Amino acid sequence: MYGKKHWFFPDAELPPKGAGGELFGHESIIVLNPNAQDAEVKMTLHWTDRKPSEPAAFTVAAGRVRCIRCVEGEGILGSEVPLGVQYAVSLHSDVPIIAQYGRLDMRTGNMAFYTTPGYSE
Repeated sequence: MYGKKHWFFPDAELPPKGAGGELFGHESIIVLNPNAQDAEVKMTLHWTDRKPSEPAAFTVAAGRVRCIRCVEGEGILGSEVPLGVQYAVSLHSDVPIIAQYGRLDMRTGNMAFYTTPGYSE
């Protein structure tokens, strides 16, 4: 099996949507399950000023990828995420997975996009 069961992303922050255009500021957690068994994943949000969120569960089918987008008003899997607030994400899976974090920031009108793999064990 490929991947790791525990992933951590310490630098998350939902950027504002930005000005115009088809692209708008957002962030995502992207999970790849390259294995032959479905992955049951639990995601927790960690905050600077309050207790962590209750874990939210989702499935990534065998051999598939799933993108969990954070959108203003909708949040992440039912957890509200305010604009510009620092938080962190932890993922815990019953089978190994591969995960990365992506942010598109359109604050200045120019596109600033980056992705990063998290810390994993």
